[in-house]
Amino acid sequence: MDNPAPFDLAAVLADAQRKESLTDWGPGEFERPLGVLLDEYAGAELNAIGQHILRSGIVHSLRMRLRAQEWTRRHPEILDERIVAPVVVVGMMRSGTTLLQRLLAADPRFFCAYGWEVVEVAPRLDHRFTGVDPRIAVSEAREAKSRQLAPELFTIHPMYAREAEEEIVFLADAFLSHVPESGAHLPRYRSWLDEQDFAPAYAYLDRMLRFVQWQKKRRGMTAERWVLKSPAHLGYLDLLRAQFRDLHIVHMHRDPRTTIASGASLNATLHAMHADHVDRSRVGEQWLQRMGWTNDRAMAVREGWDDDGDRVTDIGFDDAVADPIGQVARVYDAIGLPLTADAETAMRRWLAERPRETARPPYGLEHYGLRPEQVDERFALYNKHFRQYI
Repeated sequence: MDNPAPFDLAAVLADAQRKESLTDWGPGEFERPLGVLLDEYAGAELNAIGQHILRSGIVHSLRMRLRAQEWTRRHPEILDERIVAPVVVVGMMRSGTTLLQRLLAADPRFFCAYGWEVVEVAPRLDHRFTGVDPRIAVSEAREAKSRQLAPELFTIHPMYAREAEEEIVFLADAFLSHVPESGAHLPRYRSWLDEQDFAPAYAYLDRMLRFVQWQKKRRGMTAERWVLKSPAHLGYLDLLRAQFRDLHIVHMHRDPRTTIASGASLNATLHAMHADHVDRSRVGEQWLQRMGWTNDRAMAVREGWDDDGDRVTDIGFDDAVADPIGQVARVYDAIGLPLTADAETAMRRWLAERPRETARPPYGLEHYGLRPEQVDERFALYNKHFRQYI
């Protein structure tokens, strides 16, 4: 934590290479966006702990990139894998995306990225794919540490090593992602991101999913397709579809008053892990504008699709909570996959046994300098267009 220049690009790259004894970063240009992010971190309102956490996270991402490239060099057949007809769950935070993803993931016909696979996507190079994967224990230890540092995070978005998790980490590992702005005030990086082409990030996502799929098959797992999920995809549905042309999207909906308050709460919690002072009103305004921008883009993209009705299933949060199996059945009908008795039994078992840590955010909109009418005005078009699901 006493590094005088913790966000120096050359030093960060060298640190990852030294720790892995590898030098090949593989295809894809990532140093420029990483450099922009590091420059912004260097001048950000971070305390020493925050600097350490964020730098360590970046080095870890780089180490995973180096390992993944070395695995691919040794096993070029990884690139022959294909991600076929994925079901992708999108929607604002706390709109039911996690519920739908984990229900679908209970069906063994779907691959998903488990929490431990997201955190440690690339195993050690001497890994043999037999027995219990040691990355599970590593991920569970990180989970326990995170729970100790910020227990409130688990009431907003519970994350478990052995549960299906969102693949946003793979986008973040390409350093074209809105993840960093969730945990720090980064106005220049935020503005710069809005002008960037995220296609390289989605190409990297595809590459990592193929790598994970290859690993699953090495462990003897079989499935017909993937279930993916991330609220981050909502603003990039065009790029998502360009990368996975045969996808089906499940678009979850909920009253923005609730989702904005929850997102602001999560972001403020992340800010507090990295800085001594958090401007809650600034966090609230930034989140309102980010999600407004995201929803505007999603609606514009969907309006341009001639096959939107066949390509997207819209589901309301209240409907998903009241009748989860019934709503999942709609997805199966849309993709032409039978909802078997075994799959439904597995889903009902997951519903009965799932951990229940989620709760309403401890504070409402006003705590983050926002008014309900302000949210209604920003999301007026969204509320009108999807009113039957809200």
